[in-house]
Formats: sequence, C-alpha cells, structure tokens
Amino acid sequence: MPHRTFHALIVVILFIPFAGCNRIWSSGSTRNALSSSQAGNLIVDANFPGGNIIVVGIKDNTVFIRPDQRDSSDFWFYWYFRVRGGPGRTVKFEFTGRNPIGTRGPAFSTDGGHTWSWLGATEAGDSSFTYTFGHESEHVRFCFSIPYLEANLHEFLDKYVDSAHLTVHELCRTRKGRTVERIHAGKINTDPKYSVLLTTRHHACETIASYTLEGLLDAVLADTDLGRWYQNNVEVLAIPFVDKDGVEEGDQGKNRRPHDHNRDYQGQSVYPSIEAIRRFVPEWSKGKLDAAVDLHCPHISGKYNEVIYIVGSVDAEIWRQQQEFSTILESVRQGPLPYSAESSLPFGTAWNTVRNYGGHKSCSRWAAEQSGIRLATTIEIPYANVGTATVTAEAARTLGRDVALALRQYLETGKH
Repeated sequence: MPHRTFHALIVVILFIPFAGCNRIWSSGSTRNALSSSQAGNLIVDANFPGGNIIVVGIKDNTVFIRPDQRDSSDFWFYWYFRVRGGPGRTVKFEFTGRNPIGTRGPAFSTDGGHTWSWLGATEAGDSSFTYTFGHESEHVRFCFSIPYLEANLHEFLDKYVDSAHLTVHELCRTRKGRTVERIHAGKINTDPKYSVLLTTRHHACETIASYTLEGLLDAVLADTDLGRWYQNNVEVLAIPFVDKDGVEEGDQGKNRRPHDHNRDYQGQSVYPSIEAIRRFVPEWSKGKLDAAVDLHCPHISGKYNEVIYIVGSVDAEIWRQQQEFSTILESVRQGPLPYSAESSLPFGTAWNTVRNYGGHKSCSRWAAEQSGIRLATTIEIPYANVGTATVTAEAARTLGRDVALALRQYLETGKH
C-alpha cells in the first residue's frame, strides 16, 4: 500500500461578537483563532480534515453560522464543525440564510469523530439546534451527516493489509498533490470472469455513499461464501474519493465551477481524477467491463431524497438492465434500510432530465458507453433516513453488502 499522508486545508476562523459586526473570514485563512469576550472560552472552528463552517458571530450562548459554499455555483447544505470550551453550557447554533439541517438534525460526536449519533429532528422550518455540553464534553463535533474521510478509508483497509485479495495503488495526484486511491479487490492476480467498477464521492459532501462502498468491499474481501465467490470470479476496481481534494478540504463539491466532477466525462476533462479514470478503466478491463456502479447521496429531504433509488438511463437497454438489477436487489436485501425497485427514477422524471445535465456527461452515462458493459448505474443513498429507517454508518455498510449480493446474482443469472 502507498505511503499515507494527509494534506488538509487549514481552516481557521476569527470569532467576533455578533452585535454590530458581520466580518467573516472564510476557508484558507492563516489568522489565529480568537474568542470574543461575550463567548467566554467557547471556540467554534473547522480546522481539521473535512471541516466546513463560516462563523458569522457569537452573542451570549448563540452561535450564528452558515455553510461555506466556496466555489459551488448554487447553495448546498454540507457543514462540519467542532466546538471546544462548552462544558456545562447550553448553546444554540443558528444558521443564517437557507436552512441546511437535515431530517434527523445534526450528527454529533463526542470522541473526536470516531463514533456518531443523530441529535434528533428539529421542528419543521427551524434553522437552529441546541446542545447542552456535559462537563466531560470538552470537544464535540457536529456535521450535516456522518463524515467519511481518508482516515476512515485507511482504518478499513488496515483490516485487510495482509489479504491476498486486495491491492491499493495511486490512480493519480490531485491538483493539490493528494493521492487518489485506486483499490483492486477480489480476483486480482489472474484474469477474472467479471470486471466491476465502483466509484464514490464525485460530489465531495456525499459521505454516506462511502460507508456503502466500504460495506461492499468488506463483502468482497470477507472469508464467507459471498467473499470467496468474488475472490474466484470478480475483480473489483474501486475509486473511493473521486474528488479527493474536496473531501479532505470539506467542500460541497456539488455544482462546483465550471462544472463538478460528475459532469466531466466528455471532451477534455478538467479534473485529473476524471482524466485518469477515463484512461485507466478501458485499459484495466480490456474492453470487458461488466458493471459500473456510481454511489451518490441525493438532496437534503423530500420525495426522491428519503428513499434509495437507481437513476434511470437514457439508453433503453441499460435501463432494462437497471430494472433487472433493481428487482434482484429488492429480493436479496437483508439490511435495515428498505429498498423497492419501484423507487427507480426513469429518465425524463423529476430532476433526471437532459436539462439537468446541462450538456455534460456523467460517470454512469460514460460507463454505459464502455465496451462489453451490461449494467451502468447510479445509486442514490439518503443522508439521514430511508423512509422511517434511520441511516447509520453500519446500516449503510449493510446496504453495501446487499449490493454485493445483488451484483453476484445479476452477474451469474441475469438475462443479458
């Protein structure tokens, strides 16, 4: 495995009294962090990998904040910050501007981001949440959803560091010099019967998709009947962080100017990772790519954002294969997150239109054009809830195992 390093953007924010002053220092500042006299020792910042917040001001026990949009052309809702100096205090966090709080409220961690819980839904339309810091709560993190970063990936890969069925390479370097990992799992030492491409984090903020990928890879590598089938038949190529800079720096990633990573699959690619994927995948698969699955998370809430669904292809044959796979996934699902094939979003429905893509090509559309392809699809996995079921890290991993099981049945018995 390659040498592992973090290249985290330093995000330091100066804190000031809210009254009469709205000065804001955004990401990339190198000024020293200060707390106002009104805030006592309370410090709110995003100075860590994945962090994202702009502190508008602090007044008494209310902190006024908003997500940092950076180079996203439209509003998006990702935020992730930590609070120090809070023990014994009850603090209100009020978002200015559009409400970016999801359906289960904020996720929070009291152990430095290792484990996460949901604080609970706020009242409809409420753009604030309140937290009472216990006396042991010196350091609490809050996030729109459950974060997943390079450190999480390496913690998972360390479980299989001695596996004969896993190798990790560098796909390319990002614009800012970070390694974009290229993971090979399953039957990696001799020619496989099937080749499968998995991608996540075309949009940096879509963290839950990474837990699903982790669960899928865990199923491939495990010493189980399912794992051994993959190890004897399938080479899986996984790109876990397509927008690696955005992931580590806490960007929204969605609607990034001039276009985001998932609109970069035609003409001359803007981003090094997309250029590398387009070059490497056809060489690796030798013109025999069987399936490509791109994992995403949808919008903050609403009809198509609180169910797991497949994004229908404009190509009629690919759409038929997607429907076949959807039916299999529904039938084999074992995990706590419900799934229905009827939730699939046909092309031309809701946001899945020509206009939405703006003349650009997405990863799944590009994959649908590859030689030998049978299934090319995007799966959208909600950030916080699937119907009444709550999304947790383990629930998302279990969905990944279900997808692995469905892919096996699809590849073995599908009508192609």
